[in-house]
Amino acid sequence: MLNQAELAELEASVLPALERHHLRLLAHSLRSLQAAAGRRSGPLPERAVLLAWALEQPELQADAGFCHAFLDQLQGAGIQLERIVQEASAPDQASQPTEPDPAGPLGLELAELVVWAQRQADRRIEKIKGSESFP
Repeated sequence: MLNQAELAELEASVLPALERHHLRLLAHSLRSLQAAAGRRSGPLPERAVLLAWALEQPELQADAGFCHAFLDQLQGAGIQLERIVQEASAPDQASQPTEPDPAGPLGLELAELVVWAQRQADRRIEKIKGSESFP
């Protein structure tokens, strides 16, 4: 779970609202995955580990359907976090891929997520600008 300082850090970014919202979702998911795994580095926890963790959360115990939907969302966010790590470890498109980061997706820092979100915003803005230049 994000603390007040972390939330303030995310909100202080000059990102457009869409990317800032996506960034908050990823950051919350990252903290939840770290809590479920009991560590802040390495690979994502397996679904069984996520389920065991979720069943210990009072907010999730009362609604099994929501609990499973929440786990599906966490796993989807985990896939995206893995992609972010892969993007960060690939120096450029022309060179060979580097070894996977041993910190893994759970080792991502919020600052790295902010940089990723800024790149996403820049790409989206460039697409918009590119489409406006053609009649």
